[in-house]
Amino acid sequence: MTIKSDKWIRRMAEEHGMIEPFVDHNIGKGEAVSFGLSSYGYDLRVGKQFKIFHNALMPVIDPKAISADSFLDYEGDVCIIPPNSFALATSVEYFRIPENVLAVCVGKSTYARCGIITNVTPFEPGWEGHVTLEISNTTPLPAKIYANEGLCQVLFLESDEACEVSYKDKQGKYQNQRGITLPRI
Repeated sequence: MTIKSDKWIRRMAEEHGMIEPFVDHNIGKGEAVSFGLSSYGYDLRVGKQFKIFHNALMPVIDPKAISADSFLDYEGDVCIIPPNSFALATSVEYFRIPENVLAVCVGKSTYARCGIITNVTPFEPGWEGHVTLEISNTTPLPAKIYANEGLCQVLFLESDEACEVSYKDKQGKYQNQRGITLPRI
């Protein structure tokens, strides 16, 4: 597998719709948390919709039976995540991952240096959809997340052959997801 450059990402986005909407250069240095195309990746933006976790109704988090009531829906330009808590959000961008590509998402240093961790599972070959983002505030203070700005960077790894069974082939449960998607069994 090889990590792909900005030239490859631009070509795949423009010719094959791999990222929509696609920002073909990096935006925001000094004014916003940067987003768009970078040297060896793409800095995706977090959207305006959030689901902020609260523990008022659930004594235990059960990934097999998490209730939508465990979250407060919020929409806005800035989301405040409570101390030692988390929120779910969605990417602005919609991704279409080729069958010979695996994408890995890592947090941006601007947020990481403030104790804000972004967790995203790999984008499997053949997967497409908006990315559901888990944003953890590991600090004892409330934390701000800025909508329509960069949150994490996607790195694309290309194999010399397509996978045997893609996410699309196995009809994965998060295929074509739009907006924030809670855990499914």
